[in-house]
Amino acid sequence: MTTQTTAWTVAPEPVGSPDAAALWRAYYTEVSDRWYLLHEGRRTDPDELEREIAAGAEGGLTPPGGRLLVARHGGVPAGTAGVRRTADPAVAELTRVFVRPELRGRGGAALLVAAAEDTARALGARRLVLDTRGDLREARALYARLGYAETPPHNDEPYAEHWFAKDLVGPAAT
Repeated sequence: MTTQTTAWTVAPEPVGSPDAAALWRAYYTEVSDRWYLLHEGRRTDPDELEREIAAGAEGGLTPPGGRLLVARHGGVPAGTAGVRRTADPAVAELTRVFVRPELRGRGGAALLVAAAEDTARALGARRLVLDTRGDLREARALYARLGYAETPPHNDEPYAEHWFAKDLVGPAAT
């Protein structure tokens, strides 16, 4: 499945591809640095960054239980979204939603989330859940705008501070 608009395309891609790996590095660097700058006044230690990137690269986003979607803007890798099954076959988790900072505000995040919803449906899910941190205000606003409702915690992830869910009914809106 490939989703396309004028400048954007979104398609599944192997987690280990060079483009996916570069986007994972950009995502993890941004969210890690934001946390450390907020809580400790420093950026992520480079050795820690490399360990965490290597440890979380696959993240359950490989078939058959998950998928990584890569967005391209004008053919250039621009963002990601991941979907993975949970223990409940009717529920999937949305993770790793990221658009490069210079391309934010151009519709890529909404397109990625819509493609992730389609992917979750294809995996048999009827509900999509996610978690995020309090300092990621832009992410929380995006999810609310796209119809996700804040819920009680559905996991005990150490950095999760907000949990969201959306029922997936019928095909995605275009």
